Amino acid sequence: MTTINSSAFKIDNMHAKVLEKAAENLGTSGQNVGFSDRMQNALNDVADAQKQAADGMKAFDLGLENDLSKVMVDQQVSSLGFQLTLNVRNKMLSAYKDILNMPV
Repeated sequence: MTTINSSAFKIDNMHAKVLEKAAENLGTSGQNVGFSDRMQNALNDVADAQKQAADGMKAFDLGLENDLSKVMVDQQVSSLGFQLTLNVRNKMLSAYKDILNMPV
């Protein structure tokens, strides 16, 4: 029962961190931040998540990390970030093609 409680506590902590990060990112919307800066920050965040997932898996393989759930969560965060980046790229490319095909 304590394992479930500790896992729930870890999930609550991760959820709080995600909400805190989202509030931090949304809080900068009042400032004059350019689109390219936001995209660069998002790409850097995805790259960091992928590096963290790779490091976590390597540590688990070497026996330095014993928490498989943490490694799996890091892998899922990395995967979701990559999928989101890919979808944003596809939407931007589609919008660019639509603009190119507009009659002048």
